[in-house]
Amino acid sequence: MGVTEIARAKVNLTLKVLGRRSDGYHTLESLVTFAAIGDRLTFDPGLGARLLVSGPFAEAIAGPNILEGALDLLSQSGVDLGGGSLTLEKNLPVAAGLGGGSADAGALLRLARAAHAGRAEEPLWRDLARRLGADVPVCFADRPARMGGIGDELQLLATGTSPLPPLPAVLANPGVPLATARVFAALQAPLLKGARAATAPLAPIGSLAALCDLIGTVGNDLEPPAMALEPVIGAVKAALLACPGCRTAAMSGSGPTCFGIFTSKAQAAAAAVALRSSEPRWWVVATRFDGVAA
Repeated sequence: MGVTEIARAKVNLTLKVLGRRSDGYHTLESLVTFAAIGDRLTFDPGLGARLLVSGPFAEAIAGPNILEGALDLLSQSGVDLGGGSLTLEKNLPVAAGLGGGSADAGALLRLARAAHAGRAEEPLWRDLARRLGADVPVCFADRPARMGGIGDELQLLATGTSPLPPLPAVLANPGVPLATARVFAALQAPLLKGARAATAPLAPIGSLAALCDLIGTVGNDLEPPAMALEPVIGAVKAALLACPGCRTAAMSGSGPTCFGIFTSKAQAAAAAVALRSSEPRWWVVATRFDGVAA
């Protein structure tokens, strides 16, 4: 029997770029949640192939797959999966601002951790996540969080009494891949000077209205340069905002995917149907953001 993990789409509800470090990395602050959709990663110990990729966006993966590097890193750390087949069903668009590759790597780490239950509490897993990429730690955690530093500083939001209310949502992508490096280059963030001030704990966000106000106030610093590179992003955001019941809309990560948050699940579903009809070349899906696994 294969073991499956869902690599859920990461959504940056807010994203502030505090500056560029001397090593070229950027220091960020971002409120991150996850959608109830994603890629599907399955490990089957009964087959011999190492990595198989299928799904609607399989052919869009260019260059080495992050999972290949993750498998090598796991092997070097003595926690590899011990042979068998790893199948990635690529359901999320590539270079889309949804952390797809990072989510895949995080799902693989969760599979490996489950296979080494006796070592599940070791700090090794968090270290491996940091070494694989800036978004991998939060994707490995697979929980809503405030993300800081270069992605290596996480303040996981409480479970049970979650600060994030359930969020009916729509994701829309215009089908134009946008490399993260291009967006950061266009941003031209200033060099950081001196130590960064400590971040205050995030207060619970108890209502949809409060969250939408936060998204509108903080925003996404990468949105203007991304829109300058790909003006269609502005059209995607405007189309979401024009849908009945849409409370707020913004770009996720470095784009080009935008999200809209809706008052109800029915309004989100209706908006997705309308957008797919009016823009058949866009990838549009109704989903939810609430930190609950798919």
